[in-house]
Amino acid sequence: MNNSVGNTARLLGAGLRALLVLTLVCGVIYPLVVTGIAQVAFSDKANGSEIKSGGKVVGSELIGQTYNLPKKDPNNADEAAQPDLKWFQPRPSNGLGTNTLNTQYQLIISGATNLSGDNEKLIQQVKDAKDAVVKDNSTADYKVNPADVPADAVTSSGSGLDPQISPAYAKLQVHRIAERNHLDVKQVEKLVSDNTSGRILGFMGEPGVNVLKLNIALKELTQK
Repeated sequence: MNNSVGNTARLLGAGLRALLVLTLVCGVIYPLVVTGIAQVAFSDKANGSEIKSGGKVVGSELIGQTYNLPKKDPNNADEAAQPDLKWFQPRPSNGLGTNTLNTQYQLIISGATNLSGDNEKLIQQVKDAKDAVVKDNSTADYKVNPADVPADAVTSSGSGLDPQISPAYAKLQVHRIAERNHLDVKQVEKLVSDNTSGRILGFMGEPGVNVLKLNIALKELTQK
């Protein structure tokens, strides 16, 4: 009996020591080492890929933002958000919240509509979005051809949080941006070109334009 109790005590002691060692190694030392390596080698990505403007963090290059006008009645949850057309607009998304100052965002939900391609509600949403893109981006001397509206201008991404738009959608907004901000079209075209990223390693993915970075560049241009 005494031997049995002694063996049990020894096993419990060994188990406790193993638990303490594994907790120290896996729960303290390993996370600290990984965090330290990440901070040294990939500090930008480890800290959320933050984007700064005027010395302040205004968002992440990985998460999209909306650029809407302030609501007339902040307490009216049913009031539809209206885009602030002096800024480049992102692709549609039910996953993005309001952004009255164009420097912050409120994340509500993330996810796609989960509607099939032949769903009448989705088809109507796309038609309405296309009409709005044509209307909003047509100016006195530039009319948007409905056939030129790219898919990302009227559909959301799978996550609903895509921070990028296609170069085609960015270029479609150039005339409206120039008119609203009293800029030359060539200036805005160069702005889009300078903020267009190519394919990863030259062959993976598609070229894209980060809307937040583009709007920061636009803000800096208008302040000159």
